[in-house]
Amino acid sequence: MSFFAPFCLPFMIGAAVMFVLLAWKWGSWLWRLPEADKRLVAKGIFTRATPEAVWETVRESLLHRRIFRIDPLLGYMHMSLAFGWFLLISVGWIETVAYLGLRYVPLQGHVFFKYFATGLPHKPAFDFVMDLLLLLVLSGVALAWFKRLRSRALGMRRTTRHVAGDRVALSALWFIFPARLAAESITCALYGGGSFLTGGLGAWLAAHVGVMPLMTAETVAWWFYSSCLGIFFVALPFSRYMHIFTEIPLIFLRRYRLRSGEKQSSYDHFQVEACSRCGICIDPCQLQSVLKIDTVQSVYFLRDRRYGMLRREVADNCLLCGRCAEKCPVGIDLNTLRVNSRDALRNVPDERRYDYFQGLDRSSGEGRVGYFAGCMTLLTPRTMQSMERIFEAAGERVWWADREGGVCCGRPLKLAGETDSARRMMRYNTELFRKHGITTLVTSCPICLRVFREDYALEGIEVLHHSEYILRLIREGRLPLGRTTERLAYHDPCELGRGSGIYEAPRAVIEAVGELVEPAHTREEALCCGSSLANTAIDDGQQVALARNVAEELDATGAGAIVTACPLCKKALGRGTATEVRDLSEVVAARIRPAAGRATK
Repeated sequence: MSFFAPFCLPFMIGAAVMFVLLAWKWGSWLWRLPEADKRLVAKGIFTRATPEAVWETVRESLLHRRIFRIDPLLGYMHMSLAFGWFLLISVGWIETVAYLGLRYVPLQGHVFFKYFATGLPHKPAFDFVMDLLLLLVLSGVALAWFKRLRSRALGMRRTTRHVAGDRVALSALWFIFPARLAAESITCALYGGGSFLTGGLGAWLAAHVGVMPLMTAETVAWWFYSSCLGIFFVALPFSRYMHIFTEIPLIFLRRYRLRSGEKQSSYDHFQVEACSRCGICIDPCQLQSVLKIDTVQSVYFLRDRRYGMLRREVADNCLLCGRCAEKCPVGIDLNTLRVNSRDALRNVPDERRYDYFQGLDRSSGEGRVGYFAGCMTLLTPRTMQSMERIFEAAGERVWWADREGGVCCGRPLKLAGETDSARRMMRYNTELFRKHGITTLVTSCPICLRVFREDYALEGIEVLHHSEYILRLIREGRLPLGRTTERLAYHDPCELGRGSGIYEAPRAVIEAVGELVEPAHTREEALCCGSSLANTAIDDGQQVALARNVAEELDATGAGAIVTACPLCKKALGRGTATEVRDLSEVVAARIRPAAGRATK
């Protein structure tokens, strides 16, 4: 049996081009990985990380579990296309073996098997399963068409605006399976076979169309099907659909503990090109929903970076709040990629701008517990005053790192892309902490907390946010508090919640002194206050608009006061509402009973 016909050429050429380009991309990215990353890969291959990666690939790349959680219908659309096509290929290969035995069949023989197998006796079971799988995929195609017209029905207010290459690939993909249905049905009309779908449509065609027109239509249909496949395969490496072959290695590399860093690396390619541009990251973005800025979301940032056309206006215009990353079905580390893009775009020389660090130690007091207020806490003095009262009530001896001023934690510079300058600050502060011998470092600023935990080398020093520290004092009985019935609406700061995973401690503290109420968006879904230090593009008026939007939700709870655990959020929300905004420490300090213990620890 011959497995070649002229119409196979577009498919064969397209498949060859695609595989060559994929091999070149994967090969060059892996070859240019840092040696440390290559060692992680070699070390991880023969561990449980590999089967875990296989299972994650099935769950996320084929079944799209994360998208199902966002919207079941949207999840079904993605699953039916990905898993359905995978099953069509897999069952199709099994079908070929069932018909022909274990003999060599070229790739086009498997893909166009219905055309080449017309002289063989039919196996109804395979006909039925293959028709069922084709119907599954076609239902996904129909939903994809529908989504472009009525995206809200699939849980998306907005869809992505694509570039020309994406449109070519998308158009080819949309017609692949209808073309397959037409080609196989016409062949069934001429030679019999098929099941309820291709066989049923074929029987109708046989009854209503003459043999000669059907023979002509068969040639056209198979050429069209092959051409759609060929065009899609050639366009794939240059389009959003590169994610099909990039998400899988990304999952394995992540399991082997590779990560993007503050400097760009070859691993970043796997993250950038794993983006399917599904557009799920657009709706959570407050820059879009509130300010109507719709060209800077992560989907467009990744697209522009991939094609080498990223501008600072796009890289800088992001709150880095993490709302989009929380929704990303691929789990791309969007914030890190944004930060190292800023670093690459700026490339600002140090110019000895921080020589003033020398001799800047303005710390005071002494104790095993150190308190680092941070720049924003210094601008919200009631927070520091409240912490001082809490320390005194608990009998805690404290070393104050920056009560009289000092060096920033370095995270604002890092978020702005000036990572080398940020490192100088980090080294200075680390030496300061070591010099004073602290064992516990407390901060009221989630921005400081995150950089201390993620970027500093503070082995032997416990780093706590003041919400965690206050909760510890309460549970140890060192901070006797009085409780009221005041209703307090809590706002989750981005860097504390999504950034550091701290959700329970602030709530437990609030519940110890009053009644906790929650806004509509809370925990992982919490809205950003709008004054993120990470965004250097929006103006003051736009920041206030974002703050008002968040404050409206908090005011809607009917609470007597708004509570947050971030000095930056406190200042921002205070500009968006007439309701009193307090830091968590203020709420606690106001509830300390006069008879609190004074035993020195």
